[in-house]
Amino acid sequence: MTAAAGSRPAGRDGWAQPDHRPAAEAGAPGGADRGTPGTAPSFHEMWRDLAPIGRNPESGGYRRFAWTGADTDCREWFKAQAETRGLTYETDRNGNQWAWLGDPAAGDAVVTGSHLDSVPDGGAFDGPLGVVSSFAALDELRARGARPGRPLAIVNFGDEEGARFGLACVGSRLTAGQLTLDKAHALRDADGVSLAQAMERAGHDPEAIGADPGRLARIGAFVELHVEQGRALADTPHAVGVASAIWPHGRWRFDFHGEANHAGTTRIEDRRDPMLTYANTVLAARKKARLAGALATFGKVSVEPNGVNAIASLVRGWLDSRAADEETLAAVVAEIEQAAVERGTRDGVGVHVTRESFTPVVEFAHDLRDELATLLGGVPVLPTGAGHDAGILSGVIPTAMMFVRNPTGVSHSPAETAAEDDCLAGVTALADVLEGLACR
Repeated sequence: MTAAAGSRPAGRDGWAQPDHRPAAEAGAPGGADRGTPGTAPSFHEMWRDLAPIGRNPESGGYRRFAWTGADTDCREWFKAQAETRGLTYETDRNGNQWAWLGDPAAGDAVVTGSHLDSVPDGGAFDGPLGVVSSFAALDELRARGARPGRPLAIVNFGDEEGARFGLACVGSRLTAGQLTLDKAHALRDADGVSLAQAMERAGHDPEAIGADPGRLARIGAFVELHVEQGRALADTPHAVGVASAIWPHGRWRFDFHGEANHAGTTRIEDRRDPMLTYANTVLAARKKARLAGALATFGKVSVEPNGVNAIASLVRGWLDSRAADEETLAAVVAEIEQAAVERGTRDGVGVHVTRESFTPVVEFAHDLRDELATLLGGVPVLPTGAGHDAGILSGVIPTAMMFVRNPTGVSHSPAETAAEDDCLAGVTALADVLEGLACR
């Protein structure tokens, strides 16, 4: 690993923040600073090309949701990067994109990559940093004259964030057999559009989706580079760390059923207001999580009929909860549900809870994890509370993760950032890992 990997953050200089210049100036496709045709774009050129896609000009954040126009543009960008480098490009049955160096059928492949979709008004780094860095690391290997003895691949997993259909890691879950065809087809977005309809409109066959054991059998290791979501590395001299484990986590939908009525004429004692039960549950979630050393967040809510002068008939809130172990997580969610039911009884409000997704604790393959730490010169090994495609795949193939230092710890926000030197150190570190795994 180069000395740059130990450099300190350069601060919030905005080098990789969404560029507010016109697209042609900022390096979007067709812009003046694209590389020469047939020449692989540099890390900076790739970053500038990708930066304008799906950006909300009002918030500065990204809205790259699965199977939308922004998603299509991101996919075209990925395909162009593969073709420029002479890689074998393909889209699998679940909509995940692959770029191969070497024979995809040879087996024991080393795969890297991440995702390009975003949460609503998310940051520029979560996902894209891993994909851009993967192409840049491959370029670095070629510049070194490295000769891989195993196939190498870069992947863009579809719908990792779950922002549109409410389930995270859809592409990797389908591939790993953790999401059935029926359950996938039942997913709907806020407008009632099904996942199958959205995929079909984007030109993909929704009847073909499902487990892909043959593809997974050809992969010997998957390494995902990701911006750190938190600031464990911020107070260390290290720009890069290795993941030890992912906390167990899940999403639960709380439905609070009350009675719609007039806000100006209904007496307080006559009301069955689900908003009161919901508000109390939000506060209870914070308290229960704090006492248990866990995390609990109500970050999404919908209200019916959603009128300023109307008492709600239904409030629907989504709970995201995470903990260091599954027992603690189960206990915290149970306590939150109990608090909701008890308050609902007082308010005359019915409460119904549905678990929409759950991911158990992930312990990354110890041999692979330790090998990465050794290849990178003894960098920190740390757990994370964030879910990733690497975590989904860990049950079927050896996986590992690398983190690039985040000086503020902010993520899932337009303020998400990482220093330029740290990102480039991440590219070098990933190249070192790929060389160590594929060229031995």
